[in-house]
Amino acid sequence: MNYLLETDRLRLREFDLIDSDFIIDLVNSEGWLKYIGDRHIHTIPQAMNYLQNGPLKSYQLNGYGLSLVERKADGRAIGMCGILKREGLDVPDLGFAFLPEVAGQGYALEIVKATLEY
Repeated sequence: MNYLLETDRLRLREFDLIDSDFIIDLVNSEGWLKYIGDRHIHTIPQAMNYLQNGPLKSYQLNGYGLSLVERKADGRAIGMCGILKREGLDVPDLGFAFLPEVAGQGYALEIVKATLEY
């Protein structure tokens, strides 16, 4: 794997279509639905479409985008974090989301700080 950055506990890498199962879990989690909204992604083809027209497209157009956050200890995908170019904003925006079962463990703060430094 080609990692963009690493912290003590986490790795950040670009998304790939093989991450479709993870995307289904993340975008249908309670926090995502409450704070980001329902993207109506429930199948592998829908998740692949989300990746192709979201993060993967952003990498090509902007040279950056949302990336997968992986826990070093077990290699498990636990969230996403990255810089986004959003319509209506003059400057890039920082975005992140994590699976609910890893909430409260400091992962978001750890990877956000590393992303900003990167």
